[in-house]
Amino acid sequence: MSPKEFVLYVEGLTVSFDGFKAIDDLNLYVDKDELRVIIGPNGAGKTTLLDLICGKTKASAGSIRFKDEELTKKLEHEIVRAGVGRKFQTPSIYENLSVFQNLEVSFPRGRSVFGALAFKRTPEVLERVRTVAEEIGLADKLETEAGLLSHGEKQWLEIGMLLMQEPELLMLDEPIAGMSARERELTAELLKRICRKRSMIVIEHDMDFVAQIASKVTVMHQGKILAEGTMDAVQNDPRVIDVYLGH
Repeated sequence: MSPKEFVLYVEGLTVSFDGFKAIDDLNLYVDKDELRVIIGPNGAGKTTLLDLICGKTKASAGSIRFKDEELTKKLEHEIVRAGVGRKFQTPSIYENLSVFQNLEVSFPRGRSVFGALAFKRTPEVLERVRTVAEEIGLADKLETEAGLLSHGEKQWLEIGMLLMQEPELLMLDEPIAGMSARERELTAELLKRICRKRSMIVIEHDMDFVAQIASKVTVMHQGKILAEGTMDAVQNDPRVIDVYLGH
């Protein structure tokens, strides 16, 4: 396989912590505009994999190529600039700023709260904020203080802050944790909507949610890929049932 065929091309990826291989010779290939869900038991290495892709953790061996550009030697901010966005489990928003201001400071040319003080609200910025707010379902809450949003809305706002940077690969770690049933439904619709223009990797434990959104499912176990395929295929794989779904 050629790295040029994929948005993300991971080969032979390994990371060791004190001799323990958290990721062990892992290969992963993600297509353009694909929504990939990664599942697996706790300790399988799912979050560590995202940490490696975004540069938070450095690989012991192997290659991570994004649009045929090697990421393993880049710093975190360089990986963001290359077009990779990452959302962690807990929302990281500016609670005392409005929804509008949160989106505005996430625009690539105004990326800090202090930078935003001297930041000009050009028509381009206003248009981008409105477009993203519409996309994440918060167009009617632009003036609302972010701290007053529901838990689900805060998660959507953080996804919106990433979308402001127009990433070509978006990585979300358990995006529906703590959400109501209705918020989960809306999040599934949101992810399917925003995946039309970019690739996405989602780590999730909720199998009903995975079934709603995934085009392909990767199952991890002990730092390796155990199985890969459609939701039906992995759900009926005896190895997956044994190490994950059966418990």
